[in-house]
Amino acid sequence: MSHKTLKPWQQPINWMQKLLVKSKPIPENPVEELDLDLNRPLVYVLPHDAFSDRLALHECCRRLGLPSPFAPLTINGEPVARMVALAEATPLFGRGNSTDFKGQFERLLELHRQDPDLDIQVVPVSLLWGRNPGKEVSVSATLLNKPNPTWLRKTAIITVLGRDNFIRFSRAVSLRYMADNHGTDSTIANKLARVARVHFGRQRTVATGPRLPDRQALFHSLLADEAIKEAIAEEARSKNISEEKARQRAHEYLDEIAADYSEGLVRIGDRFLGWLWNKLYKGINVRGAEQVRQLSQDGHEIVFVPCHRSHMDYLLLSYVIYQQGMVPPHIAAGVNLNFWPAGPIFRRGGAFFIRRSFKGNKLYSTVFREYLDQLFKRGYSVEYFTEGGRSRTGRLLPPKTGMIAMTVNSVLGGLERPVTLVPVYLGYDHVMEVTSYHKELAGKKKEKENAWQVFSALRKLRNYGQGYVNFGEPITIHQFLNQANPDWREEQKRGEGRQSWLTPTVNLLANKLMCNINDAAAASAMTLTASVLLATEQHAMERHALEQQLDLYLDLLRAVPYTARTTVPEGDGKAVLQMVLDLNKFDVSRDHMGEIISIHSGTAVSMTYYRNNSLHLLVLPALIAALLLRGGCHSKESLIEHIRALYPLLQAELFMGLDLDDVERQVEGLINELVMHDLLEPCDKGLQPSHAHRAVLCNLADLIQETIQRYAIVLSRLQSEPGIERGALEKDSIALAERMSRLHGISAPEFFDKKVFTTLTSKLKTMGMLGEDADTEQVKALYQIVMPLLTPTIQNTLSRTQ
Repeated sequence: MSHKTLKPWQQPINWMQKLLVKSKPIPENPVEELDLDLNRPLVYVLPHDAFSDRLALHECCRRLGLPSPFAPLTINGEPVARMVALAEATPLFGRGNSTDFKGQFERLLELHRQDPDLDIQVVPVSLLWGRNPGKEVSVSATLLNKPNPTWLRKTAIITVLGRDNFIRFSRAVSLRYMADNHGTDSTIANKLARVARVHFGRQRTVATGPRLPDRQALFHSLLADEAIKEAIAEEARSKNISEEKARQRAHEYLDEIAADYSEGLVRIGDRFLGWLWNKLYKGINVRGAEQVRQLSQDGHEIVFVPCHRSHMDYLLLSYVIYQQGMVPPHIAAGVNLNFWPAGPIFRRGGAFFIRRSFKGNKLYSTVFREYLDQLFKRGYSVEYFTEGGRSRTGRLLPPKTGMIAMTVNSVLGGLERPVTLVPVYLGYDHVMEVTSYHKELAGKKKEKENAWQVFSALRKLRNYGQGYVNFGEPITIHQFLNQANPDWREEQKRGEGRQSWLTPTVNLLANKLMCNINDAAAASAMTLTASVLLATEQHAMERHALEQQLDLYLDLLRAVPYTARTTVPEGDGKAVLQMVLDLNKFDVSRDHMGEIISIHSGTAVSMTYYRNNSLHLLVLPALIAALLLRGGCHSKESLIEHIRALYPLLQAELFMGLDLDDVERQVEGLINELVMHDLLEPCDKGLQPSHAHRAVLCNLADLIQETIQRYAIVLSRLQSEPGIERGALEKDSIALAERMSRLHGISAPEFFDKKVFTTLTSKLKTMGMLGEDADTEQVKALYQIVMPLLTPTIQNTLSRTQ
């Protein structure tokens, strides 16, 4: 594992190569992420033998604490090769020879037959010098992208691409398992070799993507598509123009939409973004990438569906995907971003541009739909934002289903390769646009994107803490359709046209995606600290009390995780608080009794943005606290009953993916944890707040106060006028919420956001509590749960409006 494994003549070559080569291991920590056991023998398998590859792997293994490919390996007194290559290096002239890899595999299997305790780990390793997929005709692809180049070409590759070397470690194959389950003869050795060849081919495709077509050739191919030809003919008839002019218009649409991916620009962009993230963030935390790599390697068409917080989202996700050894996706970007110089750069980075609305332009919608379908058919990964725009409040926005519907239609159109949607949670300790978001929510007109905004943002670069990229639970569309309508394939074969089940299925899929994004949320130091301070009357707290409150939140999130994909910051409350204090986000003042931490004057509204990123993670413990503090002594059963009654509203508003059984288990676990922290104590009917720690529970309960107030506004209006129309209910509720915001100093901009009230009234209608045949008893029951949870001053305000 050191330089001593190299022979004396090899060391000078290694030193020279180190000057040119910088290798990136994927994953970053293969021992931990791939469950490698360093106490068991380990053998590397490479697609071909090359001395430069061995040296690069040697240096990478040295840094990772793995055995070097040059390190000797002895099994039961017999020396065994540490590395097996499927092919020899290609000579300068002629063709390369195969290695005796079959014989080596046979010998390794034979050793397992002789020793029943032996278990060698075979680790496939791919080395990628650059990530050029190549084009249909490309000199650079011939020189730099040949799978097994000669030593002369390899020298050129190392000179040009040495700083862009990726070493991909794959999950180990247990030869003990192979020997026990498949035998030790030459047939199994041949099978191992075949599987390895397929594996390496797929690994390369995952990293580079399919070959890129000539852009104009792609346009000609699309314009010859029957659907676009029909749309051109209809455009000519409806607009009374010639078909040639309509065809030219379709070509212009394609030119406006289509990406022009350049691996060279992506490589340069990777270096620039590496510098940028080091300037902006102390770290980028990535979770769940291994599953996405595996799906891609298994031949899935990957569609990344991230939440949308910032313009940084495009850059951050593409950078992370590239760094994780996958080809960056083609990204659906708003046409508003197609301004100079950003537009051409984004287009070369894989962006394709989409208009805000297709309404009334059938030719454009057909061209766009067929272009997207072509991306899927050619095997390019795709990325789009279902929210349609950046969230101005920090909450997930209700999804727009257009892109999802087009993706589903591609599957219905006969795309047999599995198409898998990968939800992605993106989070930041600082969102650069957050100030402008709140100005827009206050009524200021949104500024049009331009080059000056980009340059002014770059001028203000400073350290903004941490960034978070969590890949959520994937959804394979074929499987989702099988569950929604098992007969969908037969219906497609019969050509029954647009099915009645399609729209509700797409809506269900969109909602599931949003829930899966929130299931993978990051509870960061910033979101937790903002949550605690915003729940205080003056947005200030003694430092020791704040640290204790953070300790509680961290313990709850770790002991009773929202989901297995949710992430929580490391360390205790003291360490977490120091992380955000280092960002200068809060005021620190001192008196003779100690330090006080408070939100900067005038920035409470901005802090709500960060709180809202992970509000759903703490809403259940907050609701438990509110029920006990304001509703008195409760049994576990009554707490669960009340929470089950309120949960459908919370689920719709906050995109919570837990079902009612999950909620019940969560509530029981959270109650037990609160009891362990001495925050709850027994009473005649069950449980009540502990008097000694009442302040801690009050802070937790206040997290949900604004949400409960909104419910109370709507339910009180429904109580006073049961037959009210939905539109009038929303209008009246928003007006009252704005009034309460001014009367009671509620700073959260989403408190009277129309979208939030629309979601709430829609859910009430679905539950049968709104409309001509509304269940007034159900409204009354929910009203009686909600009203006691309000403070007396809020109750008085509401009572005066009824």
